[in-house]
Amino acid sequence: MKNLSLIAAIGEGGELGYNNNLIWKIREDLQFYKEMTMGKNIIMGRKTLESMPLQALEGRHPIVLTSKPLETCTNLEVFHDLDSLLDYVNDTNKEFMVVGGANVYEELLPYVQVMYLTEIKREAYADTFFPYFNEDDWNITEIGDFLDNDIPYIRNKYVRKRSKMVKWES
Repeated sequence: MKNLSLIAAIGEGGELGYNNNLIWKIREDLQFYKEMTMGKNIIMGRKTLESMPLQALEGRHPIVLTSKPLETCTNLEVFHDLDSLLDYVNDTNKEFMVVGGANVYEELLPYVQVMYLTEIKREAYADTFFPYFNEDDWNITEIGDFLDNDIPYIRNKYVRKRSKMVKWES
């Protein structure tokens, strides 16, 4: 889906988070996240929504994919199955950014056209991990090489190769 992207910060072993919290809080990366998601539809799971501070939702249109009941909040859309969400994304020209958590990344990764991955050059203790993907299916462009708070990381933009694209048909 050409209007579906993904953003994540992962460790060398694919580490995403621990105890429903981010492992790394890197100021520059949080600023990048803000710039990349501002004004967009952001797709997340229920746990990710619950872990986010309210200001992380300001200026964005949150969409939650969850199998569990969720109280309806103002300016929040909820989908209880993947097919309905994919139909919604496919039927609009709006831009969507997948922001987590691990299960939502795994479910939507086959349909994502572009990934922005901050790849931290460290391992950390984690209980959630980014799903495996084959780098050969993507064209990779380095956006930058950083050192912030003694944490080395690179940021890459992954664009799915045309031959590896999955087309959604409802």
